[in-house]
Amino acid sequence: MKLKKITFFFTLLLTFSLLTLNSSCSERNDTVSCFPDSVISVQLNLNLPSYYSLQTVGSWVYVNEVGSGTRGLIVVRITSGFKVYDRNAPHLCPDADTTLEVKNGTAVYCPKDKAEWILITGQPTAVASVPPKTYAYSFDPNSNILSIYN
Repeated sequence: MKLKKITFFFTLLLTFSLLTLNSSCSERNDTVSCFPDSVISVQLNLNLPSYYSLQTVGSWVYVNEVGSGTRGLIVVRITSGFKVYDRNAPHLCPDADTTLEVKNGTAVYCPKDKAEWILITGQPTAVASVPPKTYAYSFDPNSNILSIYN
């Protein structure tokens, strides 16, 4: 009888441990554990000259407004809306040369290790196996206001 109780409690403990480990990994949002956690809350008026290019599919801008994270954002206009990427490299701890850049208008690039992602999809193409961190947005076509948040 004691052996059955011990086996039951061991199985229960093992199951709980695996569930906890699994959920803690999923909370990382596919970034390194040292990825900066900051509030993202930005509104962009696409009628302004600095954001006017976002009215054209395939165009992109850097956003360094207050509320755009620790290194800013990359906003890309795609056929179905927008993609909003954090400029912190998702696969490396922040360093002087880990700020993501747009390269040749088609790729997101990390200067530290030369990792690359497709600009319009975020799919990794070189070095990194995780996509850049993305943020949610809402777009009001009547006012041409793009709100970005996490």
